[in-house]
Amino acid sequence: MADRILHADEADLSSGLVHAVLEGSRAAFAAIRANALRSALTALGIIIGVAAVIAVVAIMQGLSRNIVAQLDDLGSDTVTLRAWTSTEQTLLGTGNRIDYNDFLALQGRVPGVLDMTAQMQAYSFGSGVSHGRNTTQTQVIGTDSSYQNVVRVYPERGRFLTASDDERRRRVAVLGASVVDKLEIPGDPIGQFVRIGSEWFRVIGVAERRGSLFGMDQDNYVIAPFSTMRSLNGERVERNIEIMFRPAGTERLPAIQQQMGQILRARHRVAEGEPDPFEFVTAERIREQFDAIIRGVTLVAGGVVGISLIVGGIGIMNIMLVSVTERTREIGIVKALGATPRFILVQFLIEAVVLSLFGGLVGLLLGWGLAALLALFIPGMSGAAVPVWAMMLALGFTSLIGIVFGLAPAVKASRLHPIDALRYE
Repeated sequence: MADRILHADEADLSSGLVHAVLEGSRAAFAAIRANALRSALTALGIIIGVAAVIAVVAIMQGLSRNIVAQLDDLGSDTVTLRAWTSTEQTLLGTGNRIDYNDFLALQGRVPGVLDMTAQMQAYSFGSGVSHGRNTTQTQVIGTDSSYQNVVRVYPERGRFLTASDDERRRRVAVLGASVVDKLEIPGDPIGQFVRIGSEWFRVIGVAERRGSLFGMDQDNYVIAPFSTMRSLNGERVERNIEIMFRPAGTERLPAIQQQMGQILRARHRVAEGEPDPFEFVTAERIREQFDAIIRGVTLVAGGVVGISLIVGGIGIMNIMLVSVTERTREIGIVKALGATPRFILVQFLIEAVVLSLFGGLVGLLLGWGLAALLALFIPGMSGAAVPVWAMMLALGFTSLIGIVFGLAPAVKASRLHPIDALRYE
């Protein structure tokens, strides 16, 4: 019997709460419609806050998606082995290097490597390449014929370097598409001569255009035989190089790295326990680094602009408190007609949540549009992307703001005494 009474009381309580929510929602929407302009202005802070957060997240996610696509275009199976110097060594004025003899020691000795090549930055972007009266600044890479297969650089016109070019130290060059454009070489550039520094090179090929990566021109380079650039720089001076290779499969990469590491540590006489003087750089590692950077920037920027959401919530609380004061007589009449404090509490709480959600939805659309507009002015960016989690988080957070900042006015309204409220002028 007692259990039956308890269940009946719980059912009455649930039905009463549902009724209060439904009636409170109806009354809240009626109050918002009656004061449409004030309601819109009240939600303005939320609109601006959500729009700013969504715009920042959309731009960052768009950049992340763009970076992943461009890294995939570079080839996710290309691994670069390069020298690594610790901060302590740099402060002491020392540095590690990988030289051509290291490349020869690794070449053909590590199973599971499909192709391997060495590249030397013979000249940086400060180097001048000229043809006729035109000069452009570019980078000059010294490498061999395997570079084509490892990095996937293919000629659009002419041919790439051959083993014979490297063996005979021929002064030939493959130009990037941007170099050809900037030098304004008339007619077919194949067979014509360009000057790199003080030396003349015959153009044997023009590489396919690859576009930009992270805003940097990928076609602004000149490729020449490794032996030629090595002899021009002085063979007695061993320059730092990078070794690039393609593993037979990603599952074999750890074993390849371990074997290469053992060979290089032995060659450089690295004591046990000391860090490697080299590092392996993969497309996956670069992607992870950029993802970490973008996540950090997104969190910081989102947190900064998210402060405006708190300001918008305070604005809602202030307007709701004013609304309680203005509608004191109305609250007194409703209470005199039998409305319970719970009904009044739910009505004002729902009104605050609806205002917040309204601001969140408008801010979501506005932020999306703003991000799409900004994406048009960012070089190399295909478009902004708003993830589902960002939309759900924005709407959920605005609802929470409505509940938190609407609670105080709602409680104040529910506690008004009917007689005092009716006598309010």
